[in-house]
Amino acid sequence: QVQLVESGGGLVQAGGSLILSCVASGRPLSNFAMGWFRQAPGKDREFVASISWNGDNTVYADSVKGRSTISRDNALNTVYLRVNSLKPRDTAVYYCAASINYSGSYASSHYDYWGQGTQVTVSS
Repeated sequence: QVQLVESGGGLVQAGGSLILSCVASGRPLSNFAMGWFRQAPGKDREFVASISWNGDNTVYADSVKGRSTISRDNALNTVYLRVNSLKPRDTAVYYCAASINYSGSYASSHYDYWGQGTQVTVSS
């Protein structure tokens, strides 16, 4: 079992930036490919970004491509998501997830562990 705890959410003005963090415990983060997902009210959970086991490869959803960066520091058991130029449509609960066997996957079913989420609210 691995535990994931997200932090860094909050209220941000449109056009601003934020950095979300996800800290893993129970197992080394290096054992997992990592992903970020988000879920807005009334909508399905959607893929945001993913990063491979060693950070060599990253994948971004079209909705955040060009204004976001996913990174990881395995020594700190932490994965990060930076999003710039935030838009009201970015408002959602953001979740980090860990995958044992898949890297760069858009499918939530490929992830084995999930955090509880952190709320991001972008004001107009």
